[in-house]
Amino acid sequence: MTISSVSKSSTVLRALKVLEVVGETREAVSAADVAQDIGADRSTTYRMLATLEDAGYVVRDETGKRFKLSYKVISLGRNLLAEDEQNELIRLALRELAAKTNETVNYSVLEGHETVIIMRAKGSQLVSVDFQVGDRAAAHCTSIGKVLVAYQSRAFIEDLIDHGLPLVAKNTITDPEVFRAELKRIRSQGYAIDDGEFADEMRCIAVPIFESGGKVKGGINFSGPSTRFTYEKLDELRDRALKVVARLSEQLGGVDWRA
Repeated sequence: MTISSVSKSSTVLRALKVLEVVGETREAVSAADVAQDIGADRSTTYRMLATLEDAGYVVRDETGKRFKLSYKVISLGRNLLAEDEQNELIRLALRELAAKTNETVNYSVLEGHETVIIMRAKGSQLVSVDFQVGDRAAAHCTSIGKVLVAYQSRAFIEDLIDHGLPLVAKNTITDPEVFRAELKRIRSQGYAIDDGEFADEMRCIAVPIFESGGKVKGGINFSGPSTRFTYEKLDELRDRALKVVARLSEQLGGVDWRA
């Protein structure tokens, strides 16, 4: 029996959607707000929120009428974010790059056809793009997404392409052949650039982190407004990132792409 052949619970899926909506804002939300977001009636949404409250995943604010996530959600993900040696090495590399460049630097991984930010080190530069831990983006239109996809299996790449390459910004690559050529170029040079592919007037650069067996599960990237992230600036960030990540990859048992 395959997963696709198993009958799925729409109630569970909707409850998880409720949890996602509650977690999308720092402010407590009402049952009416959540109901509007998920397209359900208020009474059904309230029952799901009450059930999640009983399970300990949401709590009410001081008014007793609005809901927010509880810290149990953090406990649920503690194994993913465990303070193990590998995460500490990555964190140290992020801090080093942030200190040397004054730019905020993110560490992201692939999850399906999206990237998700797992860690970040904030730089001192005031004019920046303020992404947050947990933010997701389609992999085909970001520097970090492209650099991670480039080192995945051919089957993964083709599956991503088969699911479509939708236009996100004015320079998003939507042609499959152009996208394949882009991934080939990334594998050859060891880094990826996003020049207005995820958002107009924004540029990003990313490099992969190699782990044991040559696997690429994550990578680091810088993002900024194109007025400040000139091509010369991207070259500078690339050189610093490649140097730090080469050392990090070696520490993780991986092999530098230039080796």
